[in-house]
Amino acid sequence: MNNRQNITTGTQWEEIVGYSRAVRVGDWVSVSGTTAVDETGAVVGVGDMGAQTRFIIQKIEKALIACGASLSDVIRTRIFVTDISQWETVGRVHGEFFGAIKPASTMVEIKALISPELLVEIEVDAIVSHKG
Repeated sequence: MNNRQNITTGTQWEEIVGYSRAVRVGDWVSVSGTTAVDETGAVVGVGDMGAQTRFIIQKIEKALIACGASLSDVIRTRIFVTDISQWETVGRVHGEFFGAIKPASTMVEIKALISPELLVEIEVDAIVSHKG
């Protein structure tokens, strides 16, 4: 039986909605949909999809590290944007972090996120590599 590790950040939403920032079972890690909201609840990069994407990936990286994983272990990213015409801005930032890793990836336009200031949401799956 694999041990389950739930990673939480202590936000009120995790308790209200009933989710974890990330979950690791065995070598598998899933990181929940992540937006550009900092630890104080403020939206980072209002009006700037590139800045939000960068903040989100850095936030995801922290969750992965808490699970004993890293960005290099990511096998899939799912990107939700509120304006697909800005796909290239989001894609270029994604490429800064994942260009050498090249996970399977999806980007789709959605009508809205939970706040109109939020323009991007990203979730990832990873399999922890055993090195050495």
